[in-house]
Amino acid sequence: QVQLVESGGGSVQAGGSLRLSCAAFGNTYSLYCMGWFRQAPGKEREGVAAIDSDGNTRYADSVKGRFTISQDNAKNTLYLQMNSLQPEDAAMYYCAADYRVGYCAPSRQDMDYWGKGTLVTISS
Repeated sequence: QVQLVESGGGSVQAGGSLRLSCAAFGNTYSLYCMGWFRQAPGKEREGVAAIDSDGNTRYADSVKGRFTISQDNAKNTLYLQMNSLQPEDAAMYYCAADYRVGYCAPSRQDMDYWGKGTLVTISS
């Protein structure tokens, strides 16, 4: 099993940047896919970015060119660098992880392990 703890959320002006972190604890060695998801009030959860154990990354169209997902295996930490933030990026951001091998993408909503989220608010 793995436990995920997100941090780095906060309030930022439109056009600004934030970096989210997700610390993983437990059996992290064989994790295959990790991702970031977000959910705004009144909206469905959507995938933002995902990365597999080989370092391959995929992004939702809405964040391509602005967000970057990365991982530091030595620190067991997943990151999401968010630049050029817009009001529509405001949401609770969740980190997720899965051991199962397969297509690793933001569309993979059925990941087995989830953090409790970190809130991102954007002021215009």
